[in-house]
Amino acid sequence: MRIFRPVSLAVAGLIAASTLAMAQTPLRVAGNFSQNTKQVDIERAFFLGLPQSSGVNLAVNYNPMDVVGVKAPDALRMLRGGSFDVMSVQIGMASRDDPFFEGVDLIGVATDMPTLRKVVDAYRQAFDERLQTKFNAKVLTLWPFGPQVFYCNKEIKGLEDLKGLKVRSFTPSMSAMLESLGATPVTLQFSEVYPALQRGVASCGVTSPTSGNTGNWPEVTSYLLPLSVSGSVQGHFMNLDTWNKLPKAQQDALMAQFKALENQLWDLAITANEDAVACNTGADTCKTHKKFNMKLVTITDADRAKIKAVTESTVLPIWKKTCNAVDPTCTDTWNKTAGAAVGLTIQ
Repeated sequence: MRIFRPVSLAVAGLIAASTLAMAQTPLRVAGNFSQNTKQVDIERAFFLGLPQSSGVNLAVNYNPMDVVGVKAPDALRMLRGGSFDVMSVQIGMASRDDPFFEGVDLIGVATDMPTLRKVVDAYRQAFDERLQTKFNAKVLTLWPFGPQVFYCNKEIKGLEDLKGLKVRSFTPSMSAMLESLGATPVTLQFSEVYPALQRGVASCGVTSPTSGNTGNWPEVTSYLLPLSVSGSVQGHFMNLDTWNKLPKAQQDALMAQFKALENQLWDLAITANEDAVACNTGADTCKTHKKFNMKLVTITDADRAKIKAVTESTVLPIWKKTCNAVDPTCTDTWNKTAGAAVGLTIQ
């Protein structure tokens, strides 16, 4: 006769723990570049706390993209292939795989944060639909690093002085702008820029005041022209297979948390950059960023007008040609969404 003994509490605990572990959804996350310390700190805290904040049983493995050897231009292809479940994507770099995505932040279209947010919100649905169709990924967030400005290790007094200089670029439309200004664009991802400036491979770089400060660019540059040409829109995207495995209630719970993350990163882009400019240039008003001693170059109305003229005469026509070659409806979609948000029409 077989005797059935009660399962001990210890064994029951092991069974419960095993069942819980089996129910977890793995989430492999490639975050932003580790040099972008403020954004990475926000990301890391968000992702590690996501299981609790969302109520979704996730097993999160978060690492900055450079730590796991990811190159920014490869992000969309890696997402499509399922190398990661979630990636923080530098859209300007990744858009070389499809120019449609760069439409969210074309050079000169939105040069302040409120205008940029209108463009992003207008373009979001079309962007997400395209991303799902072409790269098997879902938009979770869209947010900017902040105003993209010029750091130079050569003396400059304005855009005119960029002629003949090698300038770091990270989007096709930025390269078009630089060429129109007589500069030579050098395409570099963020982690490559400091040594390039240090060795003279580039004379100037374009990034936000905050990113430049946390990346220590003022150590290898002396002149800061705070003329914004774009916002460097980024995104957190999820592999669509991973997304579709989640029940609707879990999808909704995650999207609510990612909306909060997006708002936090927008707030950082808006509030942190003024202090970063002050700290980059050694001003007494510097509070939270590292203090350097760059020379602040005065923005002129002529330079603002020049960016607007280059956008309309060069950036938009070039983007129309490259994007319509991939999708004949590309600029029509842009005109009805992003363009309508700022009163621009690509003819």
